[in-house]
Amino acid sequence: MEYDYVPMPQRQPLQWPDGKRVALLITFNLETWDLTKDTDKPYYAGGPAILPDILPGNTPDFPNYTWREYGQRVGIWRLFDLFDELGVKASCTTNAVTFERRKAMTDAVLERGWELLTHNWEQGELLTTFAHEPEKERDIIMRSLEQFEKYTGRKSKGWLSSSLRGTMQTADILAGEGCTFYCDIMNDDQPYLLRTPNGPIVSVPYSNEINDFTFITRKNFTTDQFRDALIEELDVLYAEGAKSGRIMNIGLHPHVAGRAHRVRAVREFIEHAKSLDGVWWATREEIAEWYLQNHESHIPGQLG
Repeated sequence: MEYDYVPMPQRQPLQWPDGKRVALLITFNLETWDLTKDTDKPYYAGGPAILPDILPGNTPDFPNYTWREYGQRVGIWRLFDLFDELGVKASCTTNAVTFERRKAMTDAVLERGWELLTHNWEQGELLTTFAHEPEKERDIIMRSLEQFEKYTGRKSKGWLSSSLRGTMQTADILAGEGCTFYCDIMNDDQPYLLRTPNGPIVSVPYSNEINDFTFITRKNFTTDQFRDALIEELDVLYAEGAKSGRIMNIGLHPHVAGRAHRVRAVREFIEHAKSLDGVWWATREEIAEWYLQNHESHIPGQLG
């Protein structure tokens, strides 16, 4: 995988369909992790812990495990109800094991016709562990893609790695399997092409900055501060989007944003976003398909 450094002033204006200014992606991460691992090394379950003293993998860490599990049992359903009420859709990621261990969550997404994309096999397994063992990485990716197809009836078009820990070959493998977009590269407010030996794949950036973990768990934002930061981010991108379209991704985890005292921030942000005519409530697949057809009008020569 490789890509060019093309700073914003050297690009042509990005013109979204129907003159929209911002493609808004609100992402629910439907993550599932093992309670224990067969190791005496610290077990990183994906994302920051609520209690900082990480235990060995072979020792159950119930405070951190059940804190996350709250999102599966309660928080995600609060968010589903909110989005149903407001008439908007989320773009959801899922670990492959979620289809079996927490099937009600993936069923709820599929029943709503929302976007679902592959998010590794299990949340506590990072592709970077196999950065120098490409066949092992390929095995994880292939098993994950096959599980997605088994439960959805269609091939996955995109990928987000657990904790965004992809490798130099992740995008290459995905492009070879027919995926059209990859989300681990978080360096832009616009899509662009990544070159791989198997052809181009669109970078549709996720964000660990515009993310409930960062705002709430790392920065200790209040509910009002969380809402205000989301609104301000959108307003600036919306103003910039009058000249050249932007993407805004919001990463939400049901055990964080789905708490009762925080969901108001999500509601009030969505109400603000719905008041703006130039917001495109897009899916990642729609963005990728459009960009593959229109990239030359944005950044000529990306394919080398």
